[in-house]
Amino acid sequence: MSDDLLTARDKGIPDRAIGMTTAAFLATIPRLDEFWTPLIVLDDAAMRENVATMADWCAERDLEIMPHGKTTMAPQLWQRQLDAGALGITLATMGQVRTGRDLGLDSIMLANAAVDARSLAWLAGELADPGLRFVCWADSLATVDAMEQGLRAVGVPRPVHVCIELGAAGGRTGARSVAEAVQVAERIAASDVLRLAGVAGYEGSLAHDRSAGGLESVRAYLEAQLELHRAISHLYDDGEVYVTAGGSAYFEIVADVWSGAPRDGRTRYTLRSGAYIVHDDGFYRGISPFDEGGTGTGGGPRFVNAMHGIARVVSRPEDGLALVDAGKRDFPYDDGLPIPRAKAADLAGPWHPLDATVSAMNDQHSYVRPAESLAVGEVVRFGLSHPCTAFDKWRVLPVVDSIDSGVVIDLIRTWF
Repeated sequence: MSDDLLTARDKGIPDRAIGMTTAAFLATIPRLDEFWTPLIVLDDAAMRENVATMADWCAERDLEIMPHGKTTMAPQLWQRQLDAGALGITLATMGQVRTGRDLGLDSIMLANAAVDARSLAWLAGELADPGLRFVCWADSLATVDAMEQGLRAVGVPRPVHVCIELGAAGGRTGARSVAEAVQVAERIAASDVLRLAGVAGYEGSLAHDRSAGGLESVRAYLEAQLELHRAISHLYDDGEVYVTAGGSAYFEIVADVWSGAPRDGRTRYTLRSGAYIVHDDGFYRGISPFDEGGTGTGGGPRFVNAMHGIARVVSRPEDGLALVDAGKRDFPYDDGLPIPRAKAADLAGPWHPLDATVSAMNDQHSYVRPAESLAVGEVVRFGLSHPCTAFDKWRVLPVVDSIDSGVVIDLIRTWF
């Protein structure tokens, strides 16, 4: 991305950067205080720590990881995860798969079904590349019918690898019982255009906290997934297969349940956690096993928030209220409002702790209360919640070597 031209459409970049390539701009050693507000800023030191923490933890447990790339849709960040040993990148839609291929990915898991005839025709063409690893999911005979119809209409150079998705009552997609899932597996194993490639699922839709009941639901689901894997093992061919689960909230339970499963040399026990690369200061901070919700407070591995929002005070219309120039178009808000953490006279700092809250957000404003210590023109640094709805609001995000130094060392471009 170093030869991409920066334009006035890339919100937040300094005026002098317009018309420069990313590489040329970074060669000038820019600083954060050149950028316009609002901004989301990424901390390089924190991201490196998070990636290394997850890679080491997986390696110690003989687990693969294919991080969910839809969190960032940023190939520069995908590459950090791949360089740390990730088996590939997970994506959520065939549109994202096509984007990923265009950006150079050659190992992709689609955590979804592929049933559209147009995207299946495109996939058939991509499978002519022997270096492409691709696996997707199916949860019903109707899904298999749609896939077979689409692939047979165009011809396919090799079968599409498909994992059986197991769901649960009240969850998202996925066969609702092991017995139903076995029927789907039998159908795929007999197909001439599909190959049975394992079992898959997502435990995160079954719980939204770390209550005893929620954790037990997650554990029971994962045990059923292993039951399915055993039930269809006689249908597998001699190639590699996957057992895959594990979002960014309960991956330690996934690892614990899988720890007793036999390692046969061909089964890849694969997590798909993706948000860990930046973590957050809200939802994941409270639910991740590596932060306040779990083992992180007990001296174990710990993720660090690497994602910060910065906005400027533009109005003090009444006592106790400040309005800043960032809102729903700039910061995530679906899993918790931004949290004011610090203030400064400008983006150069120094930063001083701030005790305040965001009470509401509009499209381009956030309401900060109380505001006695804030003046028009000052900047506020916010902790943000839920990376998956942060990155999609930005085409370019600056990376600083650390949030305190303010030296910009990279620009991350997203492809939503």
